[in-house]
Amino acid sequence: MLAVVATTTAATDGARSLRAAVCHEFGGPLRVETVHLDPPGADEVSVDVRACAICASDLHAAAGSWGGDLPAIHGHEASGVVRRIGPGVPAVAPGDRVVVSLLRSCRACFFCDIGSPHLCAGRDDFDLAHTTRLRTIDGAPIAQGVYTGAFAEAVVVHASQVAPVPDGVPFEAAALLACGVATGYGAATKSAPVPAGSTVAVIGAGGVGLNTVQGAVARGARRILAVDVSEAKLADALEFGATDVATVDDAPGRLAALTDGRGADLVFVTVGSTAAIEQGLGWCRRGGTTVVVGMTAGGEHVRIETSGFASDGKHLVGSFLGSTDLQNDVADLAGRYLGGELLLDELVPPRYPHARNPEAIASPATGEVRRNVIVFDA
Repeated sequence: MLAVVATTTAATDGARSLRAAVCHEFGGPLRVETVHLDPPGADEVSVDVRACAICASDLHAAAGSWGGDLPAIHGHEASGVVRRIGPGVPAVAPGDRVVVSLLRSCRACFFCDIGSPHLCAGRDDFDLAHTTRLRTIDGAPIAQGVYTGAFAEAVVVHASQVAPVPDGVPFEAAALLACGVATGYGAATKSAPVPAGSTVAVIGAGGVGLNTVQGAVARGARRILAVDVSEAKLADALEFGATDVATVDDAPGRLAALTDGRGADLVFVTVGSTAAIEQGLGWCRRGGTTVVVGMTAGGEHVRIETSGFASDGKHLVGSFLGSTDLQNDVADLAGRYLGGELLLDELVPPRYPHARNPEAIASPATGEVRRNVIVFDA
């Protein structure tokens, strides 16, 4: 479990100073301290953060599951107001309300050209992939964890990482569009579109899983079975549109009853667990599809009995951030929210001010929250 230790420091130069939760040791406490943020460079945007949700990926990153440089500021599911733009940024202007995401795209590579900007081949060529605009008060560089660094009062990101959001969407709800909602909803509507009338299983009823349920509802699934170890999360899943719920132990029998023994047409694994992926492969029918949505720790592997996998004609699909095209999909999701088709406010428990970072970051590890959100003063 992560804790946050507050420290106080004073700015020592003319750079812009702001508060941030900094990771100095993998698995150790984050420290809320003063850091410096440099102005945006070419094709970059500075955003004053108004809300940042806590994603499991941030917890993995802070625990060292994927390695990386330290010190670092994590957080990648944010919203805020554009403060300043660098040269060559035509799409947004100071004062615009935006979603801030980890997704970067060049709009010129093979993947961007075929409509898959979430897989952009050029994202590692941007200046921010090799440098940082963040530093300690002593001038040492601070890494932008998960490409964003949004556990802070402001960020500097590539212009492709922001997308305008309508005035009617509150900042707390808008932040969720940057990752959790886009990942879950997009998995069921874009990465592996759910056929109307199908039977779907969703393993994990957390923030991503609940939005996978919403995506399956939007696509017209006939039965949606949500699976989790938490009774509270199963109750949440019913609120978000699941037709059936089951614990992990009861899920195989429940699926058999729903499908005359065939198994699910699609199984979405929204938790970062190799065991859950293996379960999903077993729970989908012949010719069915298991979709890996949740991110596991680096270096982990899934075991597949390949002869049976081939003879049953099954499919295994990866879904990265719901195959999201940030510039187009945020507007679509915001419109669905404003039209009453997409639940966002219901995902957010009581809001946490920046000073209550310890609770906001620690409680997701218990598995009993939908999506914690840190809010920043305007």
